[in-house]
Amino acid sequence: MTAFLRELRRTGKARDVSEPADSTRLGLATFDEHMRAIQLEESRLRTNVPNYYTRRWMMRHFVKWLFVVLAVVLLNQAAQALEMGAIPPKAELKEKLGGRLDGQPWSSAELQGKVSVLFYVDPDEKDTNNEASEALNKEKFPDDTYQSFGIINMAATWLPNFAISSALKDKQKRYPKTIYVRDYKKVLVHAWNIADDSSDVLAFDKKGVLIFRKDGKLTAAEIQTLIKVIREHL
Repeated sequence: MTAFLRELRRTGKARDVSEPADSTRLGLATFDEHMRAIQLEESRLRTNVPNYYTRRWMMRHFVKWLFVVLAVVLLNQAAQALEMGAIPPKAELKEKLGGRLDGQPWSSAELQGKVSVLFYVDPDEKDTNNEASEALNKEKFPDDTYQSFGIINMAATWLPNFAISSALKDKQKRYPKTIYVRDYKKVLVHAWNIADDSSDVLAFDKKGVLIFRKDGKLTAAEIQTLIKVIREHL
């Protein structure tokens, strides 16, 4: 009331107390702007929340899809893996994939009919299992029930093909009963899931069933085991 009388004496009229002072108007304006800013932010969040949950949904389903794909790949590899006591998946080396030294195709079907030993060799590991080769050669297994293959993993080395082929011809002279084959595209690595860049020794019975396997250098004891297994299946 005192403020009302003081204003009346100074101006000769009273200010409408329902009209806010300048500072009050400024405060209200600031409050209104703040409220509008909050409303705008809420609107933005409402717009972006669906996108956020959509991205989460897509990521969750992508991860599930990725696990499914990996599981299928692993199961496929397991199905193709060369297992003891089983016949390996069929594999062929012909034309651009490889073949015998005379250009004729080679097939894993040739592993049937006789007891077979197969050396799958990276040219850089050509001497790794020479002791096993020499031991088998000394056994003089009968040709009508025994055969051996030397398959060269041509893609596992930087050496040019002509140099490898020349070395194979020398190898053929040293082991005339062994059938030498070239694998240009690592066909057996992928088909049988055997070791790459290595010297792998495999043995099969007359039905083509795997009876011995070693990826890498055979020890003296393993060489004797290989010879024993072969004798048992001749």
